[in-house]
Amino acid sequence: MPFYHKLGNFPNKKHTVFRKENGELYSEELFGTIGFDGMSSIMYHVHRPTIVKDIGAEKDVSPKAAINKNIRAQRLRGFEVNPIADQLDARVPVLFNSDVSIQLAAPSNKTEDYFYKNGDADEVIFVHKGSGKLRTQMGNIDFKYGDYLVIPRGMIYKMDFDSSDNRLFITESNSPVYTPKKYRNWFGQHLEHSPFCERDLRPPSELETHDELGDFLVKVKREGVIYDFTYGANPFGVVGWDGYNFPYAFSIHEFEPITGRVHLPPPIHQTFETSTFVICSFVPRLYDYHPDSIPAPYNHSNIDSDEVLYYVDGDFMSRNDIAPGHITLHPAGTAHGPHPGAAERSIGKTETEELAVMVDTFKPLKVTEQAMAISDKDYFKSWIGE
Repeated sequence: MPFYHKLGNFPNKKHTVFRKENGELYSEELFGTIGFDGMSSIMYHVHRPTIVKDIGAEKDVSPKAAINKNIRAQRLRGFEVNPIADQLDARVPVLFNSDVSIQLAAPSNKTEDYFYKNGDADEVIFVHKGSGKLRTQMGNIDFKYGDYLVIPRGMIYKMDFDSSDNRLFITESNSPVYTPKKYRNWFGQHLEHSPFCERDLRPPSELETHDELGDFLVKVKREGVIYDFTYGANPFGVVGWDGYNFPYAFSIHEFEPITGRVHLPPPIHQTFETSTFVICSFVPRLYDYHPDSIPAPYNHSNIDSDEVLYYVDGDFMSRNDIAPGHITLHPAGTAHGPHPGAAERSIGKTETEELAVMVDTFKPLKVTEQAMAISDKDYFKSWIGE
């Protein structure tokens, strides 16, 4: 996060005495990234965060490739992923490489009796259907349709849903997720031309502080394996924290689109960045206003990146036969563009109501076995036309 936030109680000076009412010390924890060089926060726990009583069952959740070297344009029908009760079991990997894993999930349990910690990756969870509360060590965040939930690696959390009808589009990043550098000045503050600002980012509130000892199941993911840890203290036992490293929410509906007289390229939609891929938001906006403009995108070759589009809502003007929950993959090295007739249909249109999330990766993506089960095998032929 490019700004400072704090919640609860903590001492005036780092690494100094901070006592409970009974005279015992609170347990201080540095929650940081990139060694001691990246963003960090300091949390103060009622009990030591290091009390592990047992490490039990383990489950390999590493994605398995059906296609290691993919050159074919793909369309996946995401809503064909069936609801699964358990929230972690519901996560279905569809595309991945050594930098990122893209997953779909339709969890039907409203809550779980365990906590979760992803020790491998930052998570960006896009809420397509559902609402509820993201509960974390550092406080709670209400979420609903259209929210991105950005959860840094190592954060212990739970998701409580309001109903059993939920759909999530999840991006796991093996490098830290940031807001784009081009939107920030050298202090880290968002610039005036940024399509969103700090006011739009929702950090945690409602700090839960549980003074409890006992047996608490925390499922910890590390190197693609989920381990059952038994903690000796409730991990939601933080009395206060401050810093720059914390979970937050951002609604796609708060993204202010950048428009021009003629069609502008996808970087204008950029929302998050890592060193290995970017995430973009396509939102309702006015179309290009040159009198002879063609609002549909021009044909282009993805020479350096694979392009993934997750369709959320509305009428995506450059594609034929696209519905909510569909995912398209256009691999690097091949040209792609509007479907036959789309450019012609777009001329004279003044606005679009489309809503979509795009992930562009700098390494080729592998297609999983689960993805092939929901794939339209002939999508790559859809540009032939009549």
